[in-house]
Amino acid sequence: MRLSAKPGSRTWVLLLAAALAAWPGGGAAQNADIEQAAQYQACMDLADTAPDEALEAAETWVDLGGSDPARHCAAVALMRLGHYEAAGQELETLAGSLEPNYTFLQIPLLIQAAQAWLAAGNVERAYAVQTATLAREPNNIELLVDRAMTTAGIGNFTAAIADLDRALSHAPNRADIRVLRASAYRFLDEREAALADVEAALALDPRNPEGLLERGNLRRLNGNDAGARDDWLLVTRVAPDTPAAAAAQANLAKLDVKVE
Repeated sequence: MRLSAKPGSRTWVLLLAAALAAWPGGGAAQNADIEQAAQYQACMDLADTAPDEALEAAETWVDLGGSDPARHCAAVALMRLGHYEAAGQELETLAGSLEPNYTFLQIPLLIQAAQAWLAAGNVERAYAVQTATLAREPNNIELLVDRAMTTAGIGNFTAAIADLDRALSHAPNRADIRVLRASAYRFLDEREAALADVEAALALDPRNPEGLLERGNLRRLNGNDAGARDDWLLVTRVAPDTPAAAAAQANLAKLDVKVE
């Protein structure tokens, strides 16, 4: 059983801003770097909309000497195409063979690699990469959240809560992390702790769809069907056409409520 992740909160393009800001050089070299940065951004944009075309373009770019930015774009395109295992392998390989100008991007690449392994269903590899990376950067909030998702995915909610505790100690105002921890507490049947977390999350972000969905779940478990219905209906209004709304509609159907 998995925790409910915030839709879109786990982006596959973690490196774009950093890479565009990091190109070194001056004069003619700087102009070439600016051109390569623009090509990288165009490739990454294409990976979002037409990943098959992006993969072909990135592979051609690699053949022409595009180096690490081209390889990263190819890996992201593989991810978008659903070739998660190949993407995970390529991202890990890239992280271990970065050129000197790009070594500062190793941690974000490993984060992406673990996400790819998890999407491929290789929980053991995802956990191993996340744990090894956390040994190097123990307070990386996104990595802690990712590992919590991994351990929750195999039903180890106690371990997930431990990582989310650490993440919240560095980012106490992150409503999405509080919602994830609320879900983990619910799976452990610690409803009071779950409700406290989700109420804190909604105090920070009153229209958070995952928070509303989770509070509705908790209200239903506590016998408050009217309150659950209100929360789930609100999810469908504030975040239509999202996974949270789909889950809310499914829950409403179980209460025999027709959503207009």
